[in-house]
Order: sequence, then C-alpha cells, then structure tokens
Amino acid sequence: MINTAISLRCVWMLPFLCATGACTTSKPIETDIKIDAEPCTVFEVLADFDRYPEWNPYHIRVNGTLEVGAPLEVRVSRPDGKVVDVPHVRLLEVEPCRTLVWGGGVSGVFRGEHRFDLVPGPANITKLSHTERFSGLFIGFADLPVDVLTQGYEEMNAALKSYIEAAVTENAPLR
Repeated sequence: MINTAISLRCVWMLPFLCATGACTTSKPIETDIKIDAEPCTVFEVLADFDRYPEWNPYHIRVNGTLEVGAPLEVRVSRPDGKVVDVPHVRLLEVEPCRTLVWGGGVSGVFRGEHRFDLVPGPANITKLSHTERFSGLFIGFADLPVDVLTQGYEEMNAALKSYIEAAVTENAPLR
C-alpha cells in the first residue's frame, strides 16, 4: 500500500517536473572548426592527454590511458569560472586519425558522450567536429548550461587550432 501511494505521488509529479524542464532527455552541444593540418596531426594532439594543460583552456586535466574501457580523470574549467571534476568517465572509442570518444553514466538516467571526430578535407585541412550529447531522464537536474559549455568547446577548438597551426608553420614537433 505504501509503495502504491509513493508510486502514485511520483506519477502525479511527473507532469509538473516535465513542465519545469526537469524531464529534458537530451542536451546536445555541437561545435566544429577547420584546422590547417592533417587528421593524424590533430589526433596526435587530442590523444596526448599529458599535454592538455599546455594548450587546452577547457579540459585542464585529462589523465588515463588511450585504451577503450580505461577510466579517465577529466577536469574542466568552464567559461563561467566553475571548475568541475567529471565523474565516472571511461574511454569509449579510439580510432587513430579519426575519432576519440569518452563518456559515462547510466543510459536512460544520466549519460554524457564527448566526441572528437576528424574529417579530412582538401589541402590537408581537417574539420574537427567536437560534440557532446547528454541524455537521460535526469539531465534537466544537472548543471549543464549549454551556452556556457558550447563557449568552452569553441574556446578549446580555437586553442587547438592555434597550437597545431603554429607548430606546423614553425615546423616544430608537437610532442
């Protein structure tokens, strides 16, 4: 009887929660930039987690190994001044010169998938598609301001472009 009463109360509250935006089930962030370098060069920098503090204003720390399933420690510095340690992150996909994906959470409840996809273009230009998709019933309760996160991704993209293109222009090693 108690469980039924609690279940009915939760069902009754669902429309209210959804009306307030708490039932948002997806928050996408989509950015891209063109970098004057080959995809393998861009991937090399993205895959070198130890050097992120040298150039990356958003992902100020990423620790872990470049193996699918490996846990990662990710710390971000958002443009609004908040520094966040992202919990329970694992490397989900690694395809050299093409894709790097990390994320975590529970599907349907709260999940984030952060992607770097590299598309080769003419004249050694690489299009970096830098995206994240947050999904799940409880996304609406999380501190995920899309405008702030998008700004952070765009700042990271610009820093990556500057870092790589300066090294390529100077014919300097990236490592």
